[in-house]
Amino acid sequence: MMALLSIRGLGVRYISDGREVEALAGVDLDADAGERLAVIGESGSGKSTLARAIAGLLPPEAKLVGNVAWPGVGRTAQNGRDIGFVFQDPASSLDPVMTVGEQVAEVAYANLEMGWPAARRLAVELLDRVRLPEPAALAKAYPHQLSGGQKQRVAIAAAIAAGPRLLIADEATSALDTIVQAEIVALIRRLVTEDGMALMFVSHDIALAANLADRIAVFRHGRMVETGPTAGLIAAPKSDYTSALLAAHLGLEA
Repeated sequence: MMALLSIRGLGVRYISDGREVEALAGVDLDADAGERLAVIGESGSGKSTLARAIAGLLPPEAKLVGNVAWPGVGRTAQNGRDIGFVFQDPASSLDPVMTVGEQVAEVAYANLEMGWPAARRLAVELLDRVRLPEPAALAKAYPHQLSGGQKQRVAIAAAIAAGPRLLIADEATSALDTIVQAEIVALIRRLVTEDGMALMFVSHDIALAANLADRIAVFRHGRMVETGPTAGLIAAPKSDYTSALLAAHLGLEA
């Protein structure tokens, strides 16, 4: 099977106080079409840097080396059209002066050669797909009128509006309470299955990721320490660091 995404020798450095700081180094990683991949690690491990490097969302001062290729797309992947990205904090990723329906519709309008009326209709359909109540009425609401969980559902609707091949969820549940976290994970699982999308689920919570992913990649200090099928990695971790992550979650130890 041809990989959707192929990463070789990926590294990212930043300039801080006149010196280079290595955020990511020597990453080799593939993701197949339709695969659900979790990228796990503590804060500062490089997992979010990896997600943003794949999506081309690194800040201008970042220095990237290595190669991110898209053999399954046949060209450089485009944000919105090929890559949907869900950020950690929906309050900061949504525009406060646009209705939520307009923000979802804008993605479809920009990427699908779709007129604005059709894009607005699609936005209502997508708000319904992410299980928001009274989607036609809610499409006219502004972000400040929604709860945190509702905002994240809107962000997910916008991320899938153009039918991307890969959905990246970067700590998309960490700002939510436990019950809403489980609901969002279940929603993401359903959407990627229905649409045949690949998923990159970035999280510090290996227990949460284990319930969602086919495969887990573990990161520490900007390097990938191991990767493997979820069941095998949990049953027989190769890295002491992975063992420590598992030990922190009762019921997941090998």
